[in-house]
Amino acid sequence: MGKRRVARERAMQFIFQYDLNPPADLPTALELFWESQRLSAVDRQAQATWGEPVVLPPITAEEAATRKFADDLINGVLKYRDELDQQIKKYAQNWDLHRMAVVDRNVLRMAIFEMFYREDIPPIVSINEAVDIAKKYSTEESGKFVNGILDRVKGDLMRPARIVK
Repeated sequence: MGKRRVARERAMQFIFQYDLNPPADLPTALELFWESQRLSAVDRQAQATWGEPVVLPPITAEEAATRKFADDLINGVLKYRDELDQQIKKYAQNWDLHRMAVVDRNVLRMAIFEMFYREDIPPIVSINEAVDIAKKYSTEESGKFVNGILDRVKGDLMRPARIVK
């Protein structure tokens, strides 16, 4: 799995948590989130420590790149959340935003953020990634739902769907 896919999945996980339980202090919440991700990765690879403190290795360049991309997505989605929600409401006719599956709603926010504010990412890539993440973390039907809405958003974009500027 590519670094950006991992970053998108981590960003979606944090945005999901934020949606359900917004922290009082975003920077601290992000630090705790990333620390828990690293601890989880070490726990999967290590032998039992029987209560001894876990010493994390230094952050690799790959981990830093993943975190940077994910943090940019997280901060962008949170900054433009109201605008992103308006776009979802516009294209998801007859769907109340708060009745959507939480994963679907946050995958849509993230993909629409990429499509509108990240000109370095072709919209078609944002759509494909969002559909795959929705299928993985929500339901098989979520992929179709997310694809349908994002395809309508792409139709109204003022930039090419496959060319990076």
